[in-house]
Amino acid sequence: MSDSARKAAIRKILHIDMDAFFASVEQRDNPELRGKPVAVGHGAARGVVAAASYEARVFGVRSAMPSTTALRKCPDLIFIKPRFDTYRAISKEIREIFTEYTPLIEPASLDEAYLDVTENRRAIPTATETAREIRQRISDETGLTASAGISYNKFLAKLASGQRKPNGQFVIRPGAGQAFIASLPVGKFHGVGPATTRKMNGLGIFTGADLVAMALDDLTRHFGKAGRWYYTIARGEDDRRVTPDRIRKSSGTERTYAEDLMDLAAVDEALLKLAEKVWEWCEKNTAFGRTVTVKVKYADFEQITRSHSQPQVVSSRDALYEISRMLVRRAPVGEKGIRLLGVTVSGFPLATEAEMESQRQFDLLAES
Repeated sequence: MSDSARKAAIRKILHIDMDAFFASVEQRDNPELRGKPVAVGHGAARGVVAAASYEARVFGVRSAMPSTTALRKCPDLIFIKPRFDTYRAISKEIREIFTEYTPLIEPASLDEAYLDVTENRRAIPTATETAREIRQRISDETGLTASAGISYNKFLAKLASGQRKPNGQFVIRPGAGQAFIASLPVGKFHGVGPATTRKMNGLGIFTGADLVAMALDDLTRHFGKAGRWYYTIARGEDDRRVTPDRIRKSSGTERTYAEDLMDLAAVDEALLKLAEKVWEWCEKNTAFGRTVTVKVKYADFEQITRSHSQPQVVSSRDALYEISRMLVRRAPVGEKGIRLLGVTVSGFPLATEAEMESQRQFDLLAES
């Protein structure tokens, strides 16, 4: 490949990440919260932090942390009940700003997205200038700040967006990816969770440099199919494209209960409410899956999951509820209290109307 062709093939990828999104929205809308440690979530004994302001993060408060732990770290922490409808509306505003620059937008969550601006709609010559302008537009139109990572692939753009938070941006230029990764702890890599980090550390892999020194065969032996992914990202390689309107692979919800569920009647009542919430999403998005998974966390924090897949899609709330009940009954109930339940439907993409009608008839026959 010639130098000109190679240059033309280099993509310009942005990862735009809102700064402490949920907490920042609450501080924007309530001036009394500004400059104070804020956690979006529930402060009850079984509550969990959904998001923390930067003032709270100074004390070590993080998302997914139990509320009791967060309060021990920061006794002055202010808990605010989540307003997800508000967060979704603001996320939509931000998405509309993105569309003025590129049609290639891949949302990763309400508060982050990948953008391919290789050929941007405003003919801005560099990705750096494009990111700066988008961030300014977000600030002007929403009163919120965003950080940006700029690079030639998604993995590096994601890493870069965390380097200048909050309200900053960072570039990893073509050819510099492997050198940038070399000194980073593997636990900082997107997609490498705590369990994998511990396993890598046990193998003597602590940094990107350690990872790149591992042979592909060794990585696949220890990590299976993921081994090839670790091998490529250690070298700063990632061929994934920015995919607009990515198909959602699952929909689920879970709840931690103020008091442990001790009997089947209480569990069934809880499952019905979870099934109703998941089914509401399925109907709203015309997305129906074939696999149901339940998650059970006991009072002693032991956690199990059970799944059931079928040839036909789950076509009703009642069917979803009955499958969930069947799965929970495969787990011990009553022997020890249940502190958390979750229900998820997967096995998308969309079912056809013919499949739906066929499954409705199947359900009716089964009930008869």
